Amino acid sequence: MNDLAITALLVLSLFVILGSGVWIGLTLSGVAWIGMQLFSARPAGDAMAVTIWGAASSWTLTALPLFIWMGEILFRTRLSQDMFKGLAPWVQGLPGRLLHTNVIGCTIFAAVSGSSAATCATIGKMTLPELQRRGYPEAMTVGTLAGASTLGLLIPPSIIMIVYGVMAEVSISRLFIAGVFPGLLLAVLFSGYIMVWALRHPEQIPRSTERLSLAQKIAATRSLLPVVLLIAGVLGSIYVGIATATEAAAVGVVGALLLSALQGSLDWRSFRDALMGATRLYCMIALILAGAAFLTLSMGYIGLPRHLAAWIASLGLSQAQLIAALAVFYIVLGCFLDGISMVVLTMGVLMPTVQAAGIDPIWFGIFVVLVVEMAQITPPVGFNLFVLQGMTGRELTWIARVTLPMFALMALGLTLIYLFPGFVTWLPRQMMAG
Repeated sequence: MNDLAITALLVLSLFVILGSGVWIGLTLSGVAWIGMQLFSARPAGDAMAVTIWGAASSWTLTALPLFIWMGEILFRTRLSQDMFKGLAPWVQGLPGRLLHTNVIGCTIFAAVSGSSAATCATIGKMTLPELQRRGYPEAMTVGTLAGASTLGLLIPPSIIMIVYGVMAEVSISRLFIAGVFPGLLLAVLFSGYIMVWALRHPEQIPRSTERLSLAQKIAATRSLLPVVLLIAGVLGSIYVGIATATEAAAVGVVGALLLSALQGSLDWRSFRDALMGATRLYCMIALILAGAAFLTLSMGYIGLPRHLAAWIASLGLSQAQLIAALAVFYIVLGCFLDGISMVVLTMGVLMPTVQAAGIDPIWFGIFVVLVVEMAQITPPVGFNLFVLQGMTGRELTWIARVTLPMFALMALGLTLIYLFPGFVTWLPRQMMAG
């Protein structure tokens, strides 16, 4: 049986098992077992036990449940609500005014969350009702929130960066630092789009009725201080080199608990709900990672990654053509799979090809995260679209349509980091030099 037939059989098995309603992690393990059983001499059961244990007991993965827990604590306490109060006074003078709270709020919350769905839900709960009450156009409030909330994946700490770092065997701390400038670049593009749109449609932006003095603005900013301190503690400890990504995650959890306790918004119920929410989400991700590790091993024994790399090399693609092909591949894949599944399914196969093409694995990690962000707002399996559908009651097609300009801005951001790779690589190099 040739490689194409084996690949077709395994892909068909994947979709059949997924279509029958089996969990993604178990599906990946099942496809890997089929591959090893039929096309490899190694006993599949023994390989599955060893690989899944190795994947589940990785020390690097410890950062993942901790960052998820930190995001859950913030999601359920008053810290997130205080952000809106601190931001609103400062954007009144910009074209588009309070629409910028979506972008800035998501940028700040992304730096303490790590999940785009959590960022979308948290900021949306604060901004959507308030902006609707004040008469802002729903298409812009929903569209900008959908786009900006994807920053939860790119601005560190990011769950998907941890997954990529484990799969590609690169430094998670360097990945975190590499995501800072591209994340801010996207935030600037989103805010720039809001300003241009507002200047072209001034009649759709409600007039401001409140005039705040500088002293009042500064007083309102005190609400932002707890979250800013938390971000400084997490990212600062990584950047100055006193903590690894895992230790910084522990700093984040302790900081979130202390701040919410000091504010009086932490009680036994919110603590328990945050812990259980983080546990459920991490168990799902850990099962996917374990299944993907077994699938990667299975593919290695069958020889598919090696043959695929050789086939791509034989096409004679330039680096730019390879990047463009991979961008299209991930965007199409994102129409059917969630981001974590996309990364764990493809890294084992693609990393040898990427390295052979001379692409920096840190830069490629940010590229992958950015393309996965784009997939978060593409139907039919755009997670952020589902979150917004639940919050607004609107049709998925309408939400996807109003989000299209954000998708185009992400494509522009992708082009910019390719043309100017220093956006991604400069800060990690400074960290290494330091």
